[in-house]
Amino acid sequence: MAMKNTPAGTIRYWAAARAAAGAAEEPYAAWTLAEALDAARERHTARPEFARVLLRCSFLVDGTPVGTRDHKTIQLAEGGTVEVLPPFAGG
Repeated sequence: MAMKNTPAGTIRYWAAARAAAGAAEEPYAAWTLAEALDAARERHTARPEFARVLLRCSFLVDGTPVGTRDHKTIQLAEGGTVEVLPPFAGG
């Protein structure tokens, strides 16, 4: 459950991530990317493919690639956007 003043924004799912989530986007209320993704996994426990797809995804936070950085260190902002990008065919 989000605490008062926890940053809130939007998670956008693309391609296979969208199909696995069953939605194009949903809100987050979290301090870090790790917290936002953990909450998303909890929301989608009835869709086990969702967690598997997330393992293969890359992420952009407010347009900046996360790369190999620890998701616990990626701070989220109020009104921010997390893009969830599964691998795309052809590279």
